[in-house]
Amino acid sequence: MNDRLKTNLKYQLRENKLGIISISIIVILSIASILAFLSPHDPNKIHVTNRLASPTKSHIFGTDDMGRDYFTRALYGGRVSLTVGFLSMIISTTIGTIVGTISGYFGGKVDSIIMRTIDVLMSIPTFFLILILNAYLKPGIQNIIIIIGLFSWMSIARIVRGETISVKEREYVLYSKVIGEKSSVIIRRHIIPNIFPTVIVASTLNVASAILTESSLSFLGLGVRQPNSSWGSMLKYAQGYIEEAPYLAIFPGVLILLTVLSFNVLGDIFRVAFEPKANND
Repeated sequence: MNDRLKTNLKYQLRENKLGIISISIIVILSIASILAFLSPHDPNKIHVTNRLASPTKSHIFGTDDMGRDYFTRALYGGRVSLTVGFLSMIISTTIGTIVGTISGYFGGKVDSIIMRTIDVLMSIPTFFLILILNAYLKPGIQNIIIIIGLFSWMSIARIVRGETISVKEREYVLYSKVIGEKSSVIIRRHIIPNIFPTVIVASTLNVASAILTESSLSFLGLGVRQPNSSWGSMLKYAQGYIEEAPYLAIFPGVLILLTVLSFNVLGDIFRVAFEPKANND
């Protein structure tokens, strides 16, 4: 990322207070989830006599239907949701960047085959495929991460392809071809560094999408299994207690909303900071 892009990004973050708030929310939730083990409560310890207790000083989110501390379970649930979001984003961004770069750089038949394949894949209801695969595979965070990552790279590949087509026509890339540099070297030294800002924007939005997908799977009972928790699974088990203990749905719902909204706001800020018009001002 060159100095001008860094300057534009700093300017956007400085001018956009929502961006600072979004970063703060993501950092706070990430650190809190990582340090969840510092909580004095065991997230899986059952206290039947203290079930569905309203929020108090000792249980700031209250307790669930089994008397477990809801705040601690939310912290561990955040660890699962954020881990799934980040790791599946890494998988999808890596695949999408490689496929999109190859398609855009080589063009011709290679581009046609890759793009028609992507069109076919994008025409299939991805979420239903994820549901089917997840239902047949052994339940676990690893499978969820892999499945989401393998089914969310297509849109990134299309974006990267478009940027690659633009970058490969620039003079320094044409000069590299003339002097006989290998395609792999040109892609590594000239193409990927120049499309990196676009990849950052796409990956930021991809994290939010992955978290929503994981939450949806867990809400449908196909994600994280008991006694472990994620924000989506917490929402699932809160359904039966909406009237009796509405906070069971409110807290994980708000956490999902804040996290997804924060990543979307950051993605929008990155997009504005990196777009050509901003860079030319």
